[in-house]
Amino acid sequence: MNLPRERARRRPTMRLSTRIALAVGVLVPLLVIAAGILVVRWVTADVTRRQDIALRQRAEHLAPDARALLRAVENERENAVRARENKLLDGALDLGVRVELPGGPVSAGPQPPANVPLPDARHRGPVTVRADGKAWRVVSRPLGAARGGAGTLRVFQPTTETDARSALLRRRVLVVAAFAVPISALAGLVVGAGATRSLGALRRRAAAIEPDDDARPDVHVPSGVAEVDDLGRTLAVVLGRYDTQTARTREALETARAFAATVDHELRGPLTGIRTDLDVLAAYPGLTPAERGEILGDLTAGQERILSLLASLRALAQGDLADEQAFERVDLGELAHEAARDARTRHPGADVLVSAPQEIRVHGLRPGLRLLLDNLIGNALVHGRGPDGAASIRIGVHADAGGAARIRVDDDGPGIPIERRDQVFERFRRGPDSPGAGLGLTLVAQQVALHRGHVAIGTVPPGSGTRVEVLLPGRRADEPTGAPGQIRRDWLTREPTESGAGPQEPHRQPT
Repeated sequence: MNLPRERARRRPTMRLSTRIALAVGVLVPLLVIAAGILVVRWVTADVTRRQDIALRQRAEHLAPDARALLRAVENERENAVRARENKLLDGALDLGVRVELPGGPVSAGPQPPANVPLPDARHRGPVTVRADGKAWRVVSRPLGAARGGAGTLRVFQPTTETDARSALLRRRVLVVAAFAVPISALAGLVVGAGATRSLGALRRRAAAIEPDDDARPDVHVPSGVAEVDDLGRTLAVVLGRYDTQTARTREALETARAFAATVDHELRGPLTGIRTDLDVLAAYPGLTPAERGEILGDLTAGQERILSLLASLRALAQGDLADEQAFERVDLGELAHEAARDARTRHPGADVLVSAPQEIRVHGLRPGLRLLLDNLIGNALVHGRGPDGAASIRIGVHADAGGAARIRVDDDGPGIPIERRDQVFERFRRGPDSPGAGLGLTLVAQQVALHRGHVAIGTVPPGSGTRVEVLLPGRRADEPTGAPGQIRRDWLTREPTESGAGPQEPHRQPT
């Protein structure tokens, strides 16, 4: 049992719009709180800075009166001391003031208790002092030396107002964050639903696709959402590949059915003849050697015909199922020399010459092009012998001015009548003296169509013999051979009477 797959199937699912709503509902309050904390700190720092400036200014303003009080105390003038105290305390207004004198402190206004440690007088401040849950900002100013010790002025301001403002801001931030949770979640749900609407439409279009529906709508419709459009284009590409593969599978099935049906139909005659010959041999053991030799010859011819037919049908089926990825750069001149050399090996008395003055490469299927040359040469060796019975085959491979490759195969035979030149490319078209299965030139036409070329039958100048000319267009290695459906792939499945004009266009007479 595949436990990871089982767990993956049991994993709960959640709609994308719900995920967006949850993410927004959590993220927005967190952002509000984080922004609120920063704002509270900035506002508190700004208010504290302003208060510190005012506190320093008040301390500088009170310092002369504090020094006058220190001098009055030093001179022991009671009336002057009281007058200076009153003036100093009146100038303090709502602030706390403490003047530390040699004889004891003089203080008034809000300030920490006397037992709370204060900063050194040399630290001019402001400094925060805390006691009993309260806090003050204090500024210290030294007043100079006097008999019995030095004097110090301290000015205090409670931080109650600043703390109250900070607390109010914090409460407001929390209130805003509390309200942001449902509002942001609802907004996220709305935004998520809008963002996933295009995905929903894409899903519905994809779900509506039916196999073998040529009139189906395009699965990709531009929505304005980049991610959805990328997904739609990717899905369209995948579906295109699926359609191509489905069509190829269908073609393969049709080819297999046609192969089986054709083999059954075409082998019935030779096998029946072989069975008859075997029955004759079994029923008449007293046949003369000449009669027995004739029957054995018929058996051998039938067996060779069966092998030729099977090989040709297999090649025809392979051509119908040829894959464009198997195409490569092929040197036609080299391929022609190989085909001629093999033909001379099979037919020692034949004269097979090749003229390929330059290297000519085409983007094609190497086995298919070799099959094309073998069948053209084989057809010329069978039907293109001269009156004396000798076989002289000339093969020419040349390049046109436009970059196309031209293959010519000439023989010295009696030629083919004009009215039969298109028919010879049809399946199972055999001459009365032909030993083959009638598929040689059909294979030639198939390979020409597969390579998007043209084939034509004419007469060798000045008018004797047969010339078969194949024109293959020049094509770069990165250029496709053609879109699906533009190349004929029914050479095995189409009935022979429907084959008509051979490759892909009407044949032209070679010049």
